[in-house]
Amino acid sequence: MLAELINPYYLQVASFILINIILGVSIYITLSTGQLSLANAGFMGIGAYTSALLTLNFDLPIIVGILAGTLLAGLFGILIGIPTLRLQGVYLAIVTLGFGEVIRVIFVNWESMTKGAVGLSGIPHMGRELLNTLKDFGFDPKILGLQNNQFVFLAIFLILLGVTISIITFFRRQNRSRVGRAFAAIKLDEKAAESMGINITYYKVLAFAQGALVAGFAGALFAHVLAYISPADFAYHRAVEILIFAVFGGSEVIWGPVFGALFLTVMPEVLRFISEYRYMIYGLIIIIMMAVRPQGLIDVNILNWLKLKTSKRRQKHGTSSQKSM
Repeated sequence: MLAELINPYYLQVASFILINIILGVSIYITLSTGQLSLANAGFMGIGAYTSALLTLNFDLPIIVGILAGTLLAGLFGILIGIPTLRLQGVYLAIVTLGFGEVIRVIFVNWESMTKGAVGLSGIPHMGRELLNTLKDFGFDPKILGLQNNQFVFLAIFLILLGVTISIITFFRRQNRSRVGRAFAAIKLDEKAAESMGINITYYKVLAFAQGALVAGFAGALFAHVLAYISPADFAYHRAVEILIFAVFGGSEVIWGPVFGALFLTVMPEVLRFISEYRYMIYGLIIIIMMAVRPQGLIDVNILNWLKLKTSKRRQKHGTSSQKSM
């Protein structure tokens, strides 16, 4: 019964949705301080290549590779964040986009290490490694009525789901903390925030490093879910794709990029006949959203409206239940 419900293809699409949601959160963090960064594709590549090379060449466990890739991406986030503090808007976007391209060119030209444009294959697969480990302890997916590949994709999906929920929960809590309020103050008016005693340098670099950490983490997961990466996976189009998640969904609240990543990952799968034109569609989305709704589809007002509707519906059902009693 369970085997009939589980389709590996749908689970893989759902896994990529979750990775894109993590990437959407990564750009939301930097945007929450008013910094428009397009370096997340580069950070993602650093996380992916670091984890892939460590697990391929040194036989390190996947979890160690993912942690190393995440930390190295965060370190690069600090190194890029400090010298770009004085840049804002389009100037910051151009510099960070250039950083991403430099990283991609290094991947292409460092052939002895990265295999150049061909990319790295045979990267340890997260789900298969987990299955082999469990089999050593006597576990067989047939106990659950599943084939091996069904268990592999189900395990990946559940791991990514847990990770994604944890990341969203952490940054929602951060938004309500002193750090989140400092981010919001800097975004509203940097000079006013500084006059109130907020350490602008610290919080802007912190946001940049957090965004890089999350993007690097998503990249490391991507490498061990796909088992193959190439420089093309982290090129200019990836940076634009990550930005679109926030532009389309909204950058005021964390649910904006989450919705954007969900919708824009599902759309090419549902409408496969237009998937080749998705970057043209993304360009149109940017133009339309900037002209009609620059804050994105989901903002604070939309969330408050949804909460009010839900509250009224609950009160209505509560009243009708009392009458029926």
